[in-house]
Amino acid sequence: MPRACTPAGSTKWPRRPPQRQGCRHERGRYRHRRRRGFSRGRRAAAGAVFYFCRAAWQSGAFRMTYASAERPGANRARTIAVVDQTLRDAHQCLWATRMTTAHMLPVAPLMDRIGFARIEVIAAIQFDVCVRFLKEDPWQRLRLMRQRVKRTSLSSFLRSKNIVSFDFVPDDIVALWVERLVANGITEIGSFDGLNDVDNMLAALKVARGLGVRTFGALSYCLSPVHTDELYVKTAKELVERGNVDAIWLKDAGGLLTVDRIRTLVPAVRNVIGNRRFELHSHCLTGIAPLVYLEGVKAGADCIHTSIAPLANGAAQPSIQSMAKNLRALGYEADVDDALVEQVGEHFRRIAEQEGKPLGQVLEYDSFHYEHQIPGGMLSNFRVQLAELGLSHKFQELLEECARVRRELGYPIMITPFAQFVGIQAVLNVVHGERYRHVPDEVKKYALGYYGKLLAPVDADVLDRIVQNGSSRIALKPEPLEPGLVRLRKQYPNASDDELALRSMYAGRQVDDMLAAGPMVTEYVYEKPLVRFIRELAARRISRVYFSTVASAR
Repeated sequence: MPRACTPAGSTKWPRRPPQRQGCRHERGRYRHRRRRGFSRGRRAAAGAVFYFCRAAWQSGAFRMTYASAERPGANRARTIAVVDQTLRDAHQCLWATRMTTAHMLPVAPLMDRIGFARIEVIAAIQFDVCVRFLKEDPWQRLRLMRQRVKRTSLSSFLRSKNIVSFDFVPDDIVALWVERLVANGITEIGSFDGLNDVDNMLAALKVARGLGVRTFGALSYCLSPVHTDELYVKTAKELVERGNVDAIWLKDAGGLLTVDRIRTLVPAVRNVIGNRRFELHSHCLTGIAPLVYLEGVKAGADCIHTSIAPLANGAAQPSIQSMAKNLRALGYEADVDDALVEQVGEHFRRIAEQEGKPLGQVLEYDSFHYEHQIPGGMLSNFRVQLAELGLSHKFQELLEECARVRRELGYPIMITPFAQFVGIQAVLNVVHGERYRHVPDEVKKYALGYYGKLLAPVDADVLDRIVQNGSSRIALKPEPLEPGLVRLRKQYPNASDDELALRSMYAGRQVDDMLAAGPMVTEYVYEKPLVRFIRELAARRISRVYFSTVASAR
């Protein structure tokens, strides 16, 4: 029997494939195709190519090329660094800076293993709240964090030459603060100035550089006719050449960066800073910060500042959960451990639920924010202040007055302390009904150049009113500051350098009260579900109570 007609179920397999069996005409076509086909050697070569291509596909080489072709700017070889702001800026924006040391320490070892480029833990406002409200020693907080965070860099920054106060302090006091930050565990130190005055930033940066820690200089961002790309390029170049900083930090405290602006600003700055790390720091006040980050990365930024949800969004930074997912979707690497991130997020979620603290919410787009540029925390304070004065109906007028005052004062950036200067002056103008009738000392000092070089002149008519109505005790020209550390050591001969640094900023009994508060609480205890239920029940207004009894079985 011919092989093509082998009965079904036979153990002999036909020489030709089953689909080629049939009538002699089909068999003839098959033989004809076989004669025209590959030789045995060519078939072997084709097989080798096939297996090579399949192995390459399985390894992801082709998929990476496809991703890059489909999404311009994608690059799987490029890892985007992440700076965590959960323990510093996030709770400053969402919890009024009321995160305690006990809140932080339980998850510090987890955060150390997530993969952050650095963890920012403390700055001026955290020192202020620790001393005045929480009665916790901020230096001890740093030491305890350093004990638990062994691999990741811990960072802080100084606010120009103000540190904690509104007024400038002598250079030797600035140096003392930098030295104590490093001695207590900080390994990266930065500085920012609300006027982008590099001279003011160098006071801290040079001391930090001399102590061998990494440094970063800030470009404080805002919208105005004078805050151009050229200005930021000039400032970045100065920080690199005069400060020899390791990184440049684009600090958008007001959440004002837009997608269009980031596309021009990042490449312009990148061209003058070389291979130094370029960091993006923004807030979600207008709802578009995540998009700004992604466009900034495409344009050349290599580091973003995020927070761990639920301490993200709202007035805080974008969440690392969302940003990591979006970066990976675009073909970048975000080298963070997602599982550990979720554990840390759950810890802070339980704290928020137990203590009634707010969680970050995604905000809708607000175009008017670009007019007044007031930080989120100040907006809530304005509402409270006007309500106490019975002037809640003047809230919109106050926002418009803030925009006007800022314009007249030469467009100061709406960050501490200048945001407070503008806001207080606007409140006084609205409440008293006469503009610049009452002038705070800080506003007069600002207008006269006490805080650095102004980027734009103060309106001439406004300057006349400020000088006339401001305190006569303020000289028209600032005098150089005399060293303050020698006097401080004489006043407190038995104080440590840590204590002296605090006493240089806080007068009266504030430091004494903090030191007398007793041992710091370092462990956080979660409430048991039953205890929490009873506590919530006790807080309710109960109008009727039902009792039931169950008869025992006999």
